[in-house]
Amino acid sequence: MKPKIVLIGASTGGPGHLKKILAAIPESFHATIIIAQHMNSMFIPSFITQFQNELPFLVHGVDKKMSLQPSSIYICPQNCHLLRGEVSPKIEPIIEGDTPYNPSIDTLFLSSLSCLHDADILAVLLTGIGHDGANGLSELQKHGAKCIAESEESAIVYGMPKRAVEINPNITSMPLHQIIDAIKLFGAS
Repeated sequence: MKPKIVLIGASTGGPGHLKKILAAIPESFHATIIIAQHMNSMFIPSFITQFQNELPFLVHGVDKKMSLQPSSIYICPQNCHLLRGEVSPKIEPIIEGDTPYNPSIDTLFLSSLSCLHDADILAVLLTGIGHDGANGLSELQKHGAKCIAESEESAIVYGMPKRAVEINPNITSMPLHQIIDAIKLFGAS
């Protein structure tokens, strides 16, 4: 059976949405979750610690190349690439030229294209200003990944998800409570 990976990108309003999503995930959840939340690098360690203290899952800050484990959460403190692995996909932090956002959601989403043959991927683009993640989400959808952009109904700032559905109307748009249900269903089997 292929590993299941949930990629979540968020910016303004994202931390509160992520708390709601992760608090709703049952302990029987079998997928891996990778989060790229735009945030000043000074605040990432406390962001990770908070989730480590509140959730029944292992929560990792990606500080080196790591093999992905099911029922685990990985938070990108900087730009990260998803890589094909011999047994399971891996994730690693990367040093690259300046990107307008840290971590870059597009960098994470586009790197995961190489894993679509070996893993089932659900990519979710949540609330945020700008357009980061929109191109990556569109490419993932075109290559067969399940993709969701948060709808205006629940987005704190309807920028990034709006741009995603503008460039690719085939991307599913839904409010946060339906996104939570979709993620739970994806990781249930």
